[in-house]
Amino acid sequence: MLTLSVFFNPAVTIALALVMGMIAQVAAYHLRIPGIVLLLVTGMLAGPDIFGLVRPESLGPALNILIGFAVAVILFEGGMNLKFARLKRERKSIRQLIVLGGVITIAGGAAAARYILDWPWQTAILFGTLVMVTGPTVINPLLKRLKVKRSVATVLEAEGVLIDAVGAVTAIVALEVALSPAHGTPLVWIWHLASRIGFGMICGAVAGMLLGWGFKRRGLVPEGMENVFTLCLVLALFQGANEIMPESGIAAVTMAGIVMGNFSTYARQELMEFKEGLTVMLIGMLFVLLAADVRISDILELGWPAVAVVMALIFIVRPVAVFAGTHFSNMALRERLFMSWIGPRGIVAAAVASLFAVEMSDKGVSGGYELRALVFLVITVTVVVAGLTGGLVARLLGLKRPSQEGWVILGANSLARGMARIMSESGQEVLCIDSNADHCLAAEADCTRVIYGNGLRSRYLRRAEIDTRMGAMAMTPNDEVNYLFMQNVRNETREVSLYCALQSESTSLTRKMIHHEGSQILFGAPVDIEAWALRLKRRQVGLQIWNFAPPAEGESKKNETEPAAAGLKISDYSGANMVFSTVRRNGKMVPVSDSTKIRAGDTGSFLVFLPEAEGVKKFLETAGWKPENISDAKYFTTSSCHLSAGGASRK
Repeated sequence: MLTLSVFFNPAVTIALALVMGMIAQVAAYHLRIPGIVLLLVTGMLAGPDIFGLVRPESLGPALNILIGFAVAVILFEGGMNLKFARLKRERKSIRQLIVLGGVITIAGGAAAARYILDWPWQTAILFGTLVMVTGPTVINPLLKRLKVKRSVATVLEAEGVLIDAVGAVTAIVALEVALSPAHGTPLVWIWHLASRIGFGMICGAVAGMLLGWGFKRRGLVPEGMENVFTLCLVLALFQGANEIMPESGIAAVTMAGIVMGNFSTYARQELMEFKEGLTVMLIGMLFVLLAADVRISDILELGWPAVAVVMALIFIVRPVAVFAGTHFSNMALRERLFMSWIGPRGIVAAAVASLFAVEMSDKGVSGGYELRALVFLVITVTVVVAGLTGGLVARLLGLKRPSQEGWVILGANSLARGMARIMSESGQEVLCIDSNADHCLAAEADCTRVIYGNGLRSRYLRRAEIDTRMGAMAMTPNDEVNYLFMQNVRNETREVSLYCALQSESTSLTRKMIHHEGSQILFGAPVDIEAWALRLKRRQVGLQIWNFAPPAEGESKKNETEPAAAGLKISDYSGANMVFSTVRRNGKMVPVSDSTKIRAGDTGSFLVFLPEAEGVKKFLETAGWKPENISDAKYFTTSSCHLSAGGASRK
């Protein structure tokens, strides 16, 4: 039987924090609540005050080392998500929000603690520096779930990553001032702040460029070792920068992540996936450990005045900081209002607050544990408020991007444009992505929305707002490109339906591989994309609309449970004489796939090779289809210009 002494084991503490952190995040996902809320609750329940399962004190000095390394990985991963192009567009808002907004937050937080809680200025200013940060650990998952406008999301993401580095260093310098007030002047402390941030940024920029340069050369780092090599380099950079100039490591790893994330390398996507998974694990562990280390009695002793401080931060300090920080930018009022409401604090605030509690206690300075308790109260309340009401506020302000709307097609060849027209005529938005300039020009001439770029790159998928789409279709003649596109889309979001065209003579891509990626075979059977694109160019293809009406009730029931490809034996015609493109049911049109089941009353759209139209007609009639709109003599045009007088544009 286990005794309580077992839980004083450092190995047991770390193991329990890891597994509890992951379980809490999985549960939060299914409950659709912010993960950090459940992590904080889990940590407090598992801590010494209640069940006594997680004992952070058993780790001793190793707790701070563990926190430092974990924060380094988290900020490096956050930096990798920031793109120079996006930062450049919003640079004025980001710069002002971090500098001017940060100063206002420090001053406002300190004033609230001083006049509401009657804390001494020394402790109150330390509190102000701690609540200056927001953090990617809470901002990024929240924005991913809320799906707000890209411009607003970019500013909030950049603020979260960059202000964590600036705020952490500012807080450490403030602590040094508080503990050694006689060892410097204001100019000296300002120099300490600027030099640490500057030194860290230079070290990080150099390390990021070296890492990016190394990964541009295949074989320099052995295949399969890229992830662990990067992880070890990040930890070494963090600790090395700290050894040379104390507390510069956070700025160093943040800058290294930003630089590395803007390099186009063969290992970038794999690194992103690895770091994202590692970050989820570390966030879970850290929040459980740090929450378990906070005494519930310390929070309760703060009383209602502490709640008033948190409310002042949410309703007064944050809005003033945002409006002042974005005053000279081109941001709209509704965007500023939304940013004013979204200011949750994350892991860096919690980690530095825990460090403050220990350092102040060791130096005999009172108020450290009360300071930590108040910071954890701020984290809990701001995360709950932003997580539970952010979606409603974004919707009321008109900043929420549409969800489950429209389609993205990889490719703008003739067949892809034909599919775009068919889907567009049902009232659905369709957007093509292609790196072929001629295809893009043809799409513009057809009034089809198109993005000129590589659909395998995340930035083009984000421009297409893939996370808000109903589905994506890969329709290039290259099976490998189609397969990679499916993987990339799945990495960006798991909420869209995937359809992949399969070449008739494909040897590199199989049905099993497509299904393994969670995709379906477009058109229900292999199709020769290039052959059909050529036929469309030569005006040898017609569009026919048929209704499925099986002759007998028994036959109808049989067809209701059969896949379209099996019931119609599409393989006899697809790729040669006919392409079963879409099916409409209950007013909704969707692409046909190998999992589509045809039911009585369904309406199908068929692209037909006109020289073989008679044979296709006989086949469909035999299979139980009745014609709705057939014109053997009229060829099908890919142009959608009649749907929009304004035409389309290249994005």
